[in-house]
Amino acid sequence: MDLDRAQAFADAWVADWNSHDLDRIMTRYADDVVFRSPLAARLVEGSQGVIRGSAALRAYWAEGLRHNPGLRFDLLGVYAGVDCVVINFRHQDGRRSCEVLVLDGDLVVSGWGTHAPPPT
Repeated sequence: MDLDRAQAFADAWVADWNSHDLDRIMTRYADDVVFRSPLAARLVEGSQGVIRGSAALRAYWAEGLRHNPGLRFDLLGVYAGVDCVVINFRHQDGRRSCEVLVLDGDLVVSGWGTHAPPPT
């Protein structure tokens, strides 16, 4: 993946999340996506932080949006890999995170949510 494609994907990804439109967010994910996040471990009982499939991912993120009605992301950095993009961003509360997203074509097939400690 070249950096221009990674940047375009990240810009659209942030805009999708800031819209709070779950249908729009989900257009970037494959039906058989696997997503891992320590936040999922807290919100989805029995998941151990691993969400499998777009329906389960949608349910997890719906719950996340319900818990965070003021959610907003600010893009801090974008990094391109062979078939992945890393999106570094700041949450509305100042916490920093990165999403590591593996793509097949234009769709995310695997991802990791990683999070820094809350700001002090």
